[in-house]
Amino acid sequence: MMQHAAFDAAAQNPPPGKLNIDHVAHFVPHIDTASAALEQAGFTLTPFSEQSHRLEPGGPLTPAGAGNRCVMLREGYLEFLTPTGDTAIAQQLRNSIQRYTGLHLIALGTVAPDIDHARLAKNGFSPLPPVALQREIGTAEGSGTARFTVVRVPPGTMAEGRIQYCQQHTPELLWQPRWLEHRNHARGLAAVMICVANPQEAAQRYARYTGLLAQVSGTQWRIDTQRGALLFVTQAALEKQFGITTPALPWIAGYVLTSDSLSATRDALDAARCDVSELGNRLLLRWPGAVGGSILFQQAGTALPALS
Repeated sequence: MMQHAAFDAAAQNPPPGKLNIDHVAHFVPHIDTASAALEQAGFTLTPFSEQSHRLEPGGPLTPAGAGNRCVMLREGYLEFLTPTGDTAIAQQLRNSIQRYTGLHLIALGTVAPDIDHARLAKNGFSPLPPVALQREIGTAEGSGTARFTVVRVPPGTMAEGRIQYCQQHTPELLWQPRWLEHRNHARGLAAVMICVANPQEAAQRYARYTGLLAQVSGTQWRIDTQRGALLFVTQAALEKQFGITTPALPWIAGYVLTSDSLSATRDALDAARCDVSELGNRLLLRWPGAVGGSILFQQAGTALPALS
């Protein structure tokens, strides 16, 4: 695998006043089946971890009813979340999975969740009280407690899924060097593809949600963060450009990952007999049903695709 310079986990957090695409999450019914598909495609996975939360500051720590495995990238990460109990969070996961298995969550990285909460309230999104999440993570020295502050809005407020803010308090526990190298040469999370009936409406709504500018070029609407973009695309465009069939609308269809070496990515995916197609200077990986959605791989430093 390609060797990298020293990695600074703290750099995963955006500068004050900025946002980034921290991670996206697939909701999956069977984590073992999803894990097998991920490992086949050449991803290094973190161990399974149960989540706990405090619903109010200083309140008791209780099981969230969900657990995950992650693919840690040098820029952002991918989460694979599964219900494990009988809680409100677990039921939300199951309800989403009934619509489709796949991407249901976009987490916007922040270092000022209080400011994000205030903006959401001002713009009519009725945010819920911030939630303190944590989970235990093994380290080379033993273990540690990864901690996050999450700002959410009521289920259904954003029809596309759980669009939330996430402040990473312990990035050094998540982005451990041993998890950053992948056989398929995946490097970073560059964009999220959101399939909607009306890209202009969705982009302008997300602009109010994020406080960022919605931009249009031709018929392509997008929002750029400090690191990573939201790309709004129609069902017809996905079908035309990628041959992707939409299971439901709206739908978080997939994401763009950068690669250190696109030819090495292709070799790894071909050797694993993954469902991959070459699209000019990009590769399209269609996940099996146990994972859901698609990945568009492109060489690091390449401009994002125009999805229109």
